[in-house]
Amino acid sequence: MKTAGGKLIARAIRRTTGALAFVLITIQAFSQEKPTVRTEAGDIEIEELAGDLKHPWGMAFLPDNRLLVTERAGNLRILDTDNNLSQPLKGTPEVFVSDQGGLLDVALDPDFRQNNLVYLSFSEPGEDSTASTALGRGKLEGNELKDFKVIFRQDPKVEGPNHFGGRILFTQEGHLMLTMADRFKFEPAQDLSNHMGTIIRINRDGTVPKDNPFVGQANAKDEIWSYGHRNIESAAFDPRTNKLWVAEMGPMGGDELNQPVKGRNYGWPVVSWGKNYDGTDIPNPPTHPEFANSVIEWTPTISPSGMIFYTGSMFPAWQNSAFIGGLTSSGLVRVQINGEQAEEVERIPLAVRTRDVEQAPDGSLYVLTDYDNGKILRLHLLK
Repeated sequence: MKTAGGKLIARAIRRTTGALAFVLITIQAFSQEKPTVRTEAGDIEIEELAGDLKHPWGMAFLPDNRLLVTERAGNLRILDTDNNLSQPLKGTPEVFVSDQGGLLDVALDPDFRQNNLVYLSFSEPGEDSTASTALGRGKLEGNELKDFKVIFRQDPKVEGPNHFGGRILFTQEGHLMLTMADRFKFEPAQDLSNHMGTIIRINRDGTVPKDNPFVGQANAKDEIWSYGHRNIESAAFDPRTNKLWVAEMGPMGGDELNQPVKGRNYGWPVVSWGKNYDGTDIPNPPTHPEFANSVIEWTPTISPSGMIFYTGSMFPAWQNSAFIGGLTSSGLVRVQINGEQAEEVERIPLAVRTRDVEQAPDGSLYVLTDYDNGKILRLHLLK
């Protein structure tokens, strides 16, 4: 077991290593060579595959190795195997584009080879400048999504351009899970009569599984799986255990890694490891044992967005690690997970706001950068 002093030393070493790697990236960015970074898996080359994307948000590989990419501005595009970007696909939904709102995640149906169904999460406009997170699906045919249909809408629609969540996942049993957020409204995250601050679990057609924890309960939404969340933009299933892990954004400090359990309350906004933006304290989670506590908390924040468990062969040292994208931490955070325990073990500094991370068919890592001129980067071993 590590002592407190040992953990502090380990963290200091990681931060020093990260700082040196950051300098290496910065120096090489001004040269003609592709930037590289030293990691525990070896020296990694950072290759730019495409640019000029308007705040790219989510991505998913097609069976033919082309890549679907969303732009928060409202577009769905395809990166082909020669790294050419298509024009925006037809048939995508109207989206509420403001600050954090827009087109969000993209995911393929588990039976995509048979049905060609593609799922999109997005902020859907309502009346009088309101919006909420929504989820829909359509059939991919050529450069068009045909017969797109919304299968879930967060209720209610409210004003404000912040906190939409939006990651789409499929369970081993074939259910669909969607992470959401409190829409920056705080208290509704503790109220089961709305969807704000929740993770939902539905069938792929939008109907509700009968074994969801709040089905039939008065004043509770049947779709809810867990609640008391703030803003979840990182989520992935551990392939070894089939357990769901999420990283969610805290306020001033207190980003959290959680392993959401059916029906549990994760405490926001009653408790947090961070503080309110005006500097006032929020009670720490141990003061309210009725709430599920986080497995890891990050202060300063990493602003997590995007998450995978690495299972490829290109980086053997990273096998079964979780990678979490970081907006304010400007890179990837590697977390080692063992059952219900987790520990940050490495940071891969990329010197960019990292919105999403995906494992490519060849085992390399693809990363989206969150800018007006957003990019698709590929991380692979330096030859």
